[in-house]
Amino acid sequence: MSKLYSPLTALKEGHWFKLICGASYQHLPAVRSLALAYALAGADCIDVAADPAVVMMAKEALNAAERLSEVCYSVKDSFIRPWLMVSLNDGEDPHFRKAVFEFGDCPTDCDRPCETICPAQAITFSAHADGFSGVVPALCYGCGRCLPLCPVEHISTQSHVTPPAAAADLILGGVDALEIHTQVGHEADFARLWSVIRPHLSQLKLVAISCPDGAGLIRYLQYLWLLMQPLNLPLIWQADGRPMSGDIGRGTTHAAVRLAQKLLMADLPGYVQLAGGTNQHTVHKLRSLGLLRSPQSSSPTIAGVAYGSYARSLLTPVINRLDPQEDQENHFPSVRGDRLTRLEDSPALLSQAIGLAKSLVEPIKQISLALSALFLLMPHSLVCSATL
Repeated sequence: MSKLYSPLTALKEGHWFKLICGASYQHLPAVRSLALAYALAGADCIDVAADPAVVMMAKEALNAAERLSEVCYSVKDSFIRPWLMVSLNDGEDPHFRKAVFEFGDCPTDCDRPCETICPAQAITFSAHADGFSGVVPALCYGCGRCLPLCPVEHISTQSHVTPPAAAADLILGGVDALEIHTQVGHEADFARLWSVIRPHLSQLKLVAISCPDGAGLIRYLQYLWLLMQPLNLPLIWQADGRPMSGDIGRGTTHAAVRLAQKLLMADLPGYVQLAGGTNQHTVHKLRSLGLLRSPQSSSPTIAGVAYGSYARSLLTPVINRLDPQEDQENHFPSVRGDRLTRLEDSPALLSQAIGLAKSLVEPIKQISLALSALFLLMPHSLVCSATL
């Protein structure tokens, strides 16, 4: 890999990798650690919530990755800074919601299945009267798995829609790409949001559209394509098969693959990328179906894969070891000195996190892994010996 390599090259060549931190995920220390580890593992794009604090934290992580690549890893000519993307919505969407309930109304004898099922550990019950019990907003990313399990149907959700004016502020704030979550029938809502985005397109590198499958999908996407013209940017159609489910098991990737095939058959202008249910089985499934680009490819192929819940769950055990002491009021890792504990401050954990991230990044990449192997063999003492 050299400086000639870029996220756009990855997209064109069919080995684009995107990390989805979560459109509603706002746990700042975790976002920073995820972005840092996956950036150093070779991700092409980091997708985060359209929250100024989250965007700032992601930028800080990418800056740290750039410094680490120059100072610690001696691979200055191989590290490519990923594009930073934010996710917006033009209406109600499961990616932009959070679970809510009032703990005081819960039955005292409840087995609390919501706490057990939550993949983000966002539901907590304190044994102390003055402790917090309920949903930690910063941790919840809206998967909805707790909703049907509540024995008294006590859990509900609160959704938020991105104000169109906020989109312009984010672009002017220096993000590289936008992803718009929409649904069939949202013509007027999408047009309203797009009218705010259009004047700032020259400051972006990429636009992505995510729309769930359903009746009239292709006609709706064709309408969006015409509405967005002229669009002098790369465009991704995200096949979001089964949102926020990649950590459940092997079968979740099937819906994303089926939707990708549908989009490829429609021959829409732009690139097709998988999401929603993607995990460690996705690339194998794509290869078995001939949907990954190769010299032998004669039919349309996908441009890349985005990983969300599985990518986060893969690194969660490492991130949780950074600082087990939680601030019970804010639910953020405690502060040591004048700053939060950073992943790069623990060379062993940083090396482990990058290794795990690479196990997900590398299967989609069609490049030499020699530099990766060299890095992983480096002694922990050399990984981050410099003060950043």
